[in-house]
Amino acid sequence: MIKAGLTGNIGSGKSTVARVFEILGIKIFYADEEGRKLYFQEAVKDEITSLFGKELLTHGQVDRKKLANIVFSDRKALDDLNSIIHPKVRRQYLDWLEKHKEQTYTLHEAAIMFESGFHKMLDVIVFVSAPEELRIQRIIKRDNTNIKSVKERMRNQWPEDQKIRKSDFIIYNDDEKMIIPQIIRTDKSIRATLVKAP
Repeated sequence: MIKAGLTGNIGSGKSTVARVFEILGIKIFYADEEGRKLYFQEAVKDEITSLFGKELLTHGQVDRKKLANIVFSDRKALDDLNSIIHPKVRRQYLDWLEKHKEQTYTLHEAAIMFESGFHKMLDVIVFVSAPEELRIQRIIKRDNTNIKSVKERMRNQWPEDQKIRKSDFIIYNDDEKMIIPQIIRTDKSIRATLVKAP
């Protein structure tokens, strides 16, 4: 099985791309979604509140908006949070892979794949690219937020050009090129990689 990664910077539209891959029958591990579920575990809540304080809790649950306000403006705080969440997501992914080992290939979808080091576990990387201005507009509309907040979040991600150099396949989601033909070509190319493998 080929372990493929699917990533893209905030606002790139990688979730849309992921849905098309699912229509093609590809099993996808949604790392960010699995990470969010961890915040409801008592042990994880205890780790987070011991670091950031119990004032982060709202009705007994981690208030992710309060947490985001801290970590997106403080690199060390973000690293501390990631040190709690990422190892647990990695273990979940390995268990998930075992359950889907009969697949030709699977996709691991994550926003900060390179930043977290997850890419080292994968065979190929698919990167979803979109111009920065378009990504900003998408996030402002999607999250009902402002440009300052979006740029703070963007600062915690590697620049697109750096990720493109490290990726095997690029899908351009720039509202100009059609994404479905690109996804179909990428799917065929990944499958061809498996055929060529020794």
